[in-house]
Amino acid sequence: MNVTAQSPAPAARGNGLCLVPPAPNFTVAPDLSPEVASVVSLIAGSATGTDLGEERKIFTRVRRALGPAVPDIASIREETIATPAGPLALRLYRPSFGFRPLPALLFFHGGGWTLGDLDSHDTLCRQLAIATGHVIVAVDYRLAPEHPWPAALDDGWAALRWLSAYAPLLAIDPLAIGVAGDSAGGNIAAVLALKARNEGGPALKAQVLIYPCTDLSASLPSHFTRADGYLLTRKTYLAYVSNYLAGRNIEGDWQVSPLRADRFDGLPPAVIITAGLDPLLDEGRAYAGRLAAAGVPVLHRSYPDMVHGFITMGGRLPAANRAITDIGRALASYDIYAFSDGGGI
Repeated sequence: MNVTAQSPAPAARGNGLCLVPPAPNFTVAPDLSPEVASVVSLIAGSATGTDLGEERKIFTRVRRALGPAVPDIASIREETIATPAGPLALRLYRPSFGFRPLPALLFFHGGGWTLGDLDSHDTLCRQLAIATGHVIVAVDYRLAPEHPWPAALDDGWAALRWLSAYAPLLAIDPLAIGVAGDSAGGNIAAVLALKARNEGGPALKAQVLIYPCTDLSASLPSHFTRADGYLLTRKTYLAYVSNYLAGRNIEGDWQVSPLRADRFDGLPPAVIITAGLDPLLDEGRAYAGRLAAAGVPVLHRSYPDMVHGFITMGGRLPAANRAITDIGRALASYDIYAFSDGGGI
């Protein structure tokens, strides 16, 4: 049974986090903890904007407001690279300086391939850099529906090849590059790991998949049991998929749904984060299982009381900050080059 609320919780307004006009109706599931329910009320109860441009601004503004205090970091560098599709913006987060090159994670933000940008995930990238000792290289990939599949994937591949080629000039170890992303970004990261294996490189050290989209058919049970009231709704998810695929019936292609790949051997070790109250829970678990069955080292951590998108909300949900710490520990456990001190080889 679901409970329908009419406006965000008063506490959210009192904290100055109600940044947009309230939506007239939204649903909050009754089995959410009070802290998670307040966040769901805040986001689900916010108007989505009169057009896509405004919706994108709201997405970034609300996520930044829900994050923790922005941590200081050694350096942030803006970079623009040339790709076959035109200029592509990157942002490099360096956690420390030293005489040895650092490992790196090429990071793709979430937002249903439709929302999100470098700023919406800026705090998360800073946190990941500090927690992992890695340079985080965030990619401002093209968004749907203006740029449907494979635009985002093409941008990701171009960024990965660039990072592999220019790593020594960036004081990054070219033998210690991984891919990472949350939600739609986790989908891009997983597909890139498969593509890099198939293409014979660039060689990847790890893949960090945070509640990833791995099967865009949305047919697994959690898509129905968590269809409404848990922040990401089935209706919204299907709209994102429609934007990304532009109406094409290609959900069975592994470059869209990595869970549909023929084989999973030879992939880099994986760190997978899932949320127990997320429509994407089952496909994240299934992907972890497929990797493990193929002999790929997998560390899968589920946060049973969390909803989709929680890792960007560490200002309100302490579990988000614990998940980031867990990612750092998991990567350290895979680290054949002993990067635990933040250094390189």
